[in-house]
Amino acid sequence: MELDARIYVAGHRGLVGSAIKRALESQGYQNVLEQTRSELDLLDQSAVAQFFAKERPEYVFLAAAKVGGISANATHPADFLYHNLVIQTNVIHAAYLYGVKKLLFLGSSCIYPKFAPQPIREEYLLNGELEPTNEPYALAKIAGVKMCEAYYRQYGSDFLAVMPTNLYGPNDNFDLESSHVLPALLRKFHEAKTMDASHVEVWGTGKPRREFLYVDDLADACVYLMKRYSHSDIGSFVNIGTGADVEIGELATMIKQIVGFRGNIVFNSEKPDGTPRKWLDVTRIEGLGWRASTTLRKGIQKTYEWYLNQHQSTVRP
Repeated sequence: MELDARIYVAGHRGLVGSAIKRALESQGYQNVLEQTRSELDLLDQSAVAQFFAKERPEYVFLAAAKVGGISANATHPADFLYHNLVIQTNVIHAAYLYGVKKLLFLGSSCIYPKFAPQPIREEYLLNGELEPTNEPYALAKIAGVKMCEAYYRQYGSDFLAVMPTNLYGPNDNFDLESSHVLPALLRKFHEAKTMDASHVEVWGTGKPRREFLYVDDLADACVYLMKRYSHSDIGSFVNIGTGADVEIGELATMIKQIVGFRGNIVFNSEKPDGTPRKWLDVTRIEGLGWRASTTLRKGIQKTYEWYLNQHQSTVRP
């Protein structure tokens, strides 16, 4: 991937897209194409085709998606299925039509069966039932993976797919109605601290285990793969994670310490836990020469610093 290559980052304002854009620019890639949602509606097939015909990107990072936590997925299943299917279909097909050299599709670890053996290897895909709370989103992401595979098999298109574990970092979504567990907890503990609350409620039992990857590490892995490997090298897709997981209760305690909240943690067992454990096998990505470098505590500290900079008015002197 040449330094002057035309690179399109779909979803450049989101958590993953913005991190990929930072990674590219830090490595000397300055010809990064970006379009806001108002400039290019990725749900509009004609508009997407016109963009590709005009701009002719050589490389594409497909990080645009509709994402959310358990509550958002349960409330808007049709939106999660439709929006993600249409976005990825439009972009992947346009990349084929207009001769993109290489495309990297961002999937999600939720594509794996709810009770997959741990750690989860790439070949466990479609070997069991999905977690019901995010099944529509998972089905859309599975379709994206299979599209990349199908376009490679039929047309030879060099379309890669990666399956990151749970992500967090700068530009995350901190809306309590639609965010994932880590940013939601960061906001809850911060607001509890500023209001001198006695406790913070955490959904579920606190027993499920999750793996968390700092988003700048993911971006580094994506650029690394785009520069060095092709579909034929990595197979249909590759997991990206840290190789370690943590109980939600332990995560809550760590965030409490980082934020400096002095109250108690109360677990609401009437709320859903979701998948009992989701821990990715990262043997394949490590075999390709890449390994995550940011510890969970350091990543949370960086994320909280970013959050404070964005919300100075809510920080008590």
